[in-house]
Amino acid sequence: MATVDLTEQTFENTVLGEGIVLVDFWAEWCGPCKAFGPVYEEVSNDNTDITFAKVDTDAHQGLSGALGIQSIPTLMIFRDGIGVFQQAGALPRPALDSLVEQVRALNMDEVRAQVAAQQSGDAPA
Repeated sequence: MATVDLTEQTFENTVLGEGIVLVDFWAEWCGPCKAFGPVYEEVSNDNTDITFAKVDTDAHQGLSGALGIQSIPTLMIFRDGIGVFQQAGALPRPALDSLVEQVRALNMDEVRAQVAAQQSGDAPA
């Protein structure tokens, strides 16, 4: 599956849906972004059941700012509408493959319980 470009108008509907969504925040002038791009595309082609999206931080500065993106590339991962990962920096293929498998393996009932506990102030210290 090819990557999809996200905008302010499409971001929420894409990441809040069911399934796994990876979002790569990048810019044309960014060397590490250019190095990570082909790796990201390769992994997307090998995982056609997952949505791989990209946000051009120059074209969508408001969205990047609202999400607190301070350096690029930054990768965010959502599963079933919940943000489960965010990290700046280009990843090598083995690390991205491992990350995809870890997100697939998440017990989302446990994740939802942790989110609910954090929101109610009952999260363990």
